[in-house]
Amino acid sequence: MTVFVLRRLVHGALVMLAVTLTVFFVTRLLTDPVQVMTPIGASPADKAALTEKLGLSHSLWSQLGTFFSQLVHGDFGRSYWQDAPALSLVGQRIPKTLELVGAGLLIALVGFIPLGVFASLRPGRLLDNVISAFCLTGVSIAPFWLGTMLILGFSEHLGWFPSAGSGGLRYLVLPAVTLALPMGGRIALITRVTMVEQWSQSYVVALRARGYGSARIIMAHLLRNVMVPILTLASYEAAFALAGYAVVVETVFAWPGFGQLAIQAVQQRDIVLLQAIVFIAALFVVAANLIADLACRVIDPRTKVA
Repeated sequence: MTVFVLRRLVHGALVMLAVTLTVFFVTRLLTDPVQVMTPIGASPADKAALTEKLGLSHSLWSQLGTFFSQLVHGDFGRSYWQDAPALSLVGQRIPKTLELVGAGLLIALVGFIPLGVFASLRPGRLLDNVISAFCLTGVSIAPFWLGTMLILGFSEHLGWFPSAGSGGLRYLVLPAVTLALPMGGRIALITRVTMVEQWSQSYVVALRARGYGSARIIMAHLLRNVMVPILTLASYEAAFALAGYAVVVETVFAWPGFGQLAIQAVQQRDIVLLQAIVFIAALFVVAANLIADLACRVIDPRTKVA
C-alpha cells in the first residue's frame, strides 16, 4: 500500500508539473498577456505599466523561476480584474463548486447504481430497455439545454425551485440534477454491463444452486465485485464535472462557484486569475483520481500498482 500511494503521489506531482508548465508557456508564448488584458485603444504607457506589473519585462526563464517561486508560496499573483490575490478569489468559490459537484455525484451514485442493477436482472427485457434508453438519453442531453428546460419547467412554470443563485437546499436541487443526469447515466450503464458479466460467473451459479436469492447474492457478493469499475468511473465523472460540466451548469444557474468565475475571468481577459483557476481545477482532478485509486485498492487488494 505504501508503494501504491507513493507512486500515485509521484504521478500526481508530474501531472501538476505538466499542467503548470503548459499554463505558463501558453499564456506567454502563444498569446500576448498585455495585449489580451488591456482594453482596445490603451496607451503605450498603460501597456508598459502592465508589462512591468506582470513581470513580463524579464527574460522567459527568469519569469519561469519567479512563477515557480511564487507558486511554492501559494502566490498566483493579483487579479488584474479585481485587484485581489487570485488564489483568494478562487478559494472563496471552491466550497460552492464542491457542494454542487458533491450533490450531483451523490444523486448519480445513489439514484443510478440501483437502476443499473435492476437493468441487469433481465437483460434484453422491457425493464432493461427502458432503463438503458433513459440513461442514454441523460448521457446525450447537453447540460445547458437540460438546465434551461428544468428552469422553465420547475422554476418558471411550477415555481417549485429558484432559477438562479445559491442560499439553501432549494437552490441546489436543479443544478445538482442537471449535473447528475449525464454522470448517473454513464454510471448506470457501466453498472449494468459489469453486473451482467458477473451474473454469468461460475460462483454465482454455485450460489444459486445453494439456494441464495438474487438480493442476497447482489448485496453480499456482486456489488463488491463491480465497485472497482464504478468507483473508477465515478472519479472520472467527478474530475470531469470539476473541470468541465461545472462551468456550464454554474453559468446556466448563476451558481457562484469557480466555474462561473472562470467564465468571468475569460470575459474580463484576466489571465492571472485564469491561471489560478486552471491550476486549482487540475489539483482537484488529481486528488479525485488518487482518492478513487485508494478506494479501489481497499475494496480489492488485488488492484495492480501501475
